Amino acid sequence: MKIVFLLNNAYGIGGTIRSVANLSAGLAERGHTVRVTSLYRHRDTTSFAFDPRVPVETLIDRREGAADLTSPAADRPSELLPAWQDDVSLLSDQRMRAHLAELDADVVVSTRPTLSVYLGHYGSARYLRVGQEHAPLATRPPEGQALRLAAVPRLDAFTPVSHADADAYRVALPDAATVIERLPNCSPLPGVSPATGGSRTIVAAGRLVATKRYDRLIDAFALLTDEFPDWRLRIYGRGPERPALRARIDQRGLADRARLMGAVAPIETEWAKGAVAAVTSQWESFGLTIIEAMACGVPVVSTDCPHGPAEIITHGEDGYLVPLDDDPVPGIAAGLRTLMKDPDLRRHIAGNALATARSYAPDLIAERFEELVGRLRPDTRPRSRAGGLARLRGLLGPRSAAPVATAAVPAGTPEPARPGTHAVAAADGSLTVTLDQQARGELLLRLRKDPARRTVRVPFDRRGRAVLRRADHALAEGRWDAFLVTEVAAKPQRLAARLVETAALVNALPLDTAEGATAWIPYPTKDGNLTLRTWQRAGHAEVTAIETGAAASTITLTTGAGAGARISAHGPAGDEIPLAVSTTPEGLRATLAHRDAAAGTWRLRLTTPDGSSTPLARIAGDTADRRKTDVHPAVTHGELTLRLAFTGDNDLVWTVSSAEAAGTGEADR
Repeated sequence: MKIVFLLNNAYGIGGTIRSVANLSAGLAERGHTVRVTSLYRHRDTTSFAFDPRVPVETLIDRREGAADLTSPAADRPSELLPAWQDDVSLLSDQRMRAHLAELDADVVVSTRPTLSVYLGHYGSARYLRVGQEHAPLATRPPEGQALRLAAVPRLDAFTPVSHADADAYRVALPDAATVIERLPNCSPLPGVSPATGGSRTIVAAGRLVATKRYDRLIDAFALLTDEFPDWRLRIYGRGPERPALRARIDQRGLADRARLMGAVAPIETEWAKGAVAAVTSQWESFGLTIIEAMACGVPVVSTDCPHGPAEIITHGEDGYLVPLDDDPVPGIAAGLRTLMKDPDLRRHIAGNALATARSYAPDLIAERFEELVGRLRPDTRPRSRAGGLARLRGLLGPRSAAPVATAAVPAGTPEPARPGTHAVAAADGSLTVTLDQQARGELLLRLRKDPARRTVRVPFDRRGRAVLRRADHALAEGRWDAFLVTEVAAKPQRLAARLVETAALVNALPLDTAEGATAWIPYPTKDGNLTLRTWQRAGHAEVTAIETGAAASTITLTTGAGAGARISAHGPAGDEIPLAVSTTPEGLRATLAHRDAAAGTWRLRLTTPDGSSTPLARIAGDTADRRKTDVHPAVTHGELTLRLAFTGDNDLVWTVSSAEAAGTGEADR
């Protein structure tokens, strides 16, 4: 069977794109020919991994310098869709009409209302026209509901992702001949180890948009911080609500305990770091993040919002549902508290959640898709279906992170494929790297920007696995890029980081060795390459807590320095500001008085009685670069704006500038 999925922009980020990537991979695994058509493209690579058997074709190129940006038709309104509908034009009309007219397919699936309108008007009777809907009908304004309802009767089938929404469409369209039937989203079983439940971390993930109501989560977490002082909150994603959420975190005094982590893909490595997952949305069409968290062994607390969560979660068995009343924040806090205080309950709920997640595996949802298509057009039934090992591979999900470009938008000369890897960090920082495809050779680590070009080599065994043990290597501080060395290749091949598991490092402290304090953190670069960030310091002062007050900021740290150690802020001109130091059960506590501030960037250092000096830093844990995640509020003292911040080396600095030059903070750095 030939299947084409229509996406508005396959190069963006969101649940619809992720669900199409999952289902298309499941269908390809079952022997179907599957393609994705993206109406728009604004970047070179997709944020989510599409199966290599699923080519991605683009109709309108919006990358810098593309000819489509200057097309006169791009500035003219659509002749088919209403003027209030964003992101359509005469150019999108023309491209989609031509594309749908020439498609060689058995089934074409649209994934948003505008695409359903295009498919209904421009699609051909040669193929089945199936619409998907990823937002509840009731949450749309009247004009949005009208657009959706007008599109459905022109399609052969329409598949909302929840029973409740399917019922709503049937009630609204009693005379439509279109088959309206729920088809839930799917999620592959993750390739990472399940969460242990011991991280003391609450994790949430999704677009930072108003409907996700992460403000509720921040407020609920604030109610729990005194009771659970060692717990942390992480929110993954990007979107327009980030500045408001950042401000709310600061207002609640949570800057050092609640972090906005940015967008991460694949997200499964981050779910596995959670002890509890939270969904606090006003509405969810389905709740793909719920399935993803469950599949990683993380129990979920979710608002009982329309429509998806209650169709996934069985309250008290595989998660918890919180009533969506006038003020759900106390209920969210109560649900979180139930799991936070009881490790045994967390493990029990997590086990049930894993079983629930398996029922949404791509292979099973792809089979339901086949059944629906087979009822509508029996001649499209597949002649054979993948089974046995192929079914198992479908459950595990695609292993490649490289989408395939087609001739619609020339991709240029592709770079040679990099060998893919799955890297796993142990609690002590030791690193295991497994090749996606076995190869005889060595793992080569090369210290970046090193005049001596130092390297470390570790052989891959017969299973394609190399283990870099902390006990065997003293790596200099810096970034060690990973390569594969073989006898066949002319030069070392850069290793791609398909998965990098660092859950074991979440609560880690620096490792004390004969050479001093060390920390190792593997991570994927922005280009998707595997790199190991290392620190090696003869002396070290690890920052464990930061509090910013109106008159002073305090820093708590652990260090092996004995009595008599002093802490100072060192300015660009060589001047020095001493900090008041006291001893607490948590370690040393240094107080930085804001009245002592002077313009400049001040580096904070600990000096021992013997004269040795080391930066105050946060090198432990699982975060290789804390500049965008460990963000602390700016305060104003007179005409100066002051902020504690981390550098690219995770050293702590105090930035002091005039209020006018300081800007608004995070976005300016």
